[in-house]
Amino acid sequence: MQLSSSSFANSTTIPRRFTCDGEDRSPPLGWTGAPAGTGSFVLLCDDPDAPAKIWHHWAAYDIAADCAGLAEGAAQHAGKQGFKQATNDFRRPGYGGPCPPHRHGRHRYHFWLLALSIEHLPPGNDPSCQAVEREARKTRDRLSPSAVVRMFCVEADRPRSRAFPVLDRDPC
Repeated sequence: MQLSSSSFANSTTIPRRFTCDGEDRSPPLGWTGAPAGTGSFVLLCDDPDAPAKIWHHWAAYDIAADCAGLAEGAAQHAGKQGFKQATNDFRRPGYGGPCPPHRHGRHRYHFWLLALSIEHLPPGNDPSCQAVEREARKTRDRLSPSAVVRMFCVEADRPRSRAFPVLDRDPC
């Protein structure tokens, strides 16, 4: 499988409009080469460089097997587009864009696409991104090794704003 975005290339900086300092919109993502037997997809986004633990930004699941991508801003209309979203580490459902703590250096953001052998994931009511990922990885194991693909992107460090003082905590 291949995962890509029409708005940024693999291993490049994510445009501001997809971050907490911009419009916080989900980026356009497309994919090809799903393995035979795919019943649905799960799309995950995480930050492995967060200070305390991996920070989960997005888990979109029950994406139809015949779907080849999500348009920019799709997270804002998930129900209409037929997929579900988990609660992210910002404690809200849906997409939460890159938002590294000020002066914490550059962060990597991983977009993961998992092809599942089932149409509907059973993560429970109001699931977290971690619960969706756990269930998806259990199910994904039934498909070929190509059932997981990762796209790695970089967000530049958030500089100190002249208009606002540096806080002791992350304002996101």
